[in-house]
Amino acid sequence: MNTTILALDLGTHTGWALLHLDGTITSGTAHFKPQRFEGGGMRFLRFKRWLAELLSASGHINAVFFEEVRRHAGVDAAHAYGGFMGHLTAWCEHHNIPYQGVPVGTIKKHATGKGNAGKDDMILSVRQRGHAPTDDNEADALALLHWAVQTQEV
Repeated sequence: MNTTILALDLGTHTGWALLHLDGTITSGTAHFKPQRFEGGGMRFLRFKRWLAELLSASGHINAVFFEEVRRHAGVDAAHAYGGFMGHLTAWCEHHNIPYQGVPVGTIKKHATGKGNAGKDDMILSVRQRGHAPTDDNEADALALLHWAVQTQEV
């Protein structure tokens, strides 16, 4: 494999998984909860700085895949997701990195066989692939990364 792929489950607790050139995978969850005395846009500035650090640490990113959410439980979650997605896509455009949103059901179906799989099913699915996610956000990003590697020609 000679491709570096970043998979993201966008949100206040952003799950991420990065396939490196040597075939190894690193993953985790980055937290962008607004701090007590911050303005509303600071979480997005911290998100962009975090993306820049990922790019710098990896040397190059060939493609970004993100979980495309079409329905949110609440208005605040929808606004936060839209902000993260807007900043991500602008950042990718700025760095000439191709990006693609992938519907949640597509990721769940690929990972578990069920398009409506729950959080525990998703965590179990990536554990069976040899990963140890700390939460469902990281598990979703890992599942998305495996989907991208197996179905996309990157």
